[in-house]
Amino acid sequence: MSRDETRTATAHAPGSVTVVFTPTEDGEGSRGISFATADGVTARVQPATETQISLDGEVTTVERVLQRLGVTAAVALDAATPVGAGFGASGAATLATALAANAVFELGRSRESLVTAAHRAEVAAGTGLGDVFVQERGGLAYDVGDGRNSHDRTDSLQYVSHGGIATESVLSDEGAVERIRAAAGDVFDRFDPERPLDHLFADARAFADATGLVTDSVRATLDRVADAGGEATMAMVGETVIAVGAEETLPNTTRISPDGARLLDYPDER
Repeated sequence: MSRDETRTATAHAPGSVTVVFTPTEDGEGSRGISFATADGVTARVQPATETQISLDGEVTTVERVLQRLGVTAAVALDAATPVGAGFGASGAATLATALAANAVFELGRSRESLVTAAHRAEVAAGTGLGDVFVQERGGLAYDVGDGRNSHDRTDSLQYVSHGGIATESVLSDEGAVERIRAAAGDVFDRFDPERPLDHLFADARAFADATGLVTDSVRATLDRVADAGGEATMAMVGETVIAVGAEETLPNTTRISPDGARLLDYPDER
């Protein structure tokens, strides 16, 4: 493998928003309904004698995935999505770093093995249970009991973030997990990937209410969107509201991205 510190590689992974989920029994993954967002994270990776990570926010999973790949690197992360607020920023940073590290260090890893390494880093850190699988595929990604599937969509979305909720604190709360499992089944039974997104968001809001995770600030925003004629729900897990039909109500706009994680540039052959 090359450790030429003049070499760099850059990769991008979309963000991901989960609107309904339930952890698997083994705690190593989840089933649910999610979508990739055009706003994501770009990682620029360069070999270094010590690992250094730069980002306006904390992403502990990046160092973990570099350790799994057996390399040390300087990683510059550029997040176009809120960090720690339900947009899967840690998963996007981890997956983008894995793709770029594979290129710059000439590791020869398969895409599947890189996704697995990123996923295991997320699970070990307690920051996510399935974001990287959404970010690898793009589009509307779902597993409602019959395996992982995806559907290409490009719907426009509006959002606002009031802050973060620690994913680990939710997953370690047995009461919260039980409420989540009880509420998810009804939504899974009704799910159709081709339905208008406002139908999904209506079901997802009912799910969010049943989990007990909706905070006062999120509830106020959900109600404001409803009053304006839109449909909204809460990102799982963060104090973030995602909506459709709320262009004049919420300040930020993105879209569902049909494109999965990808290399943007990589070292020339030498």
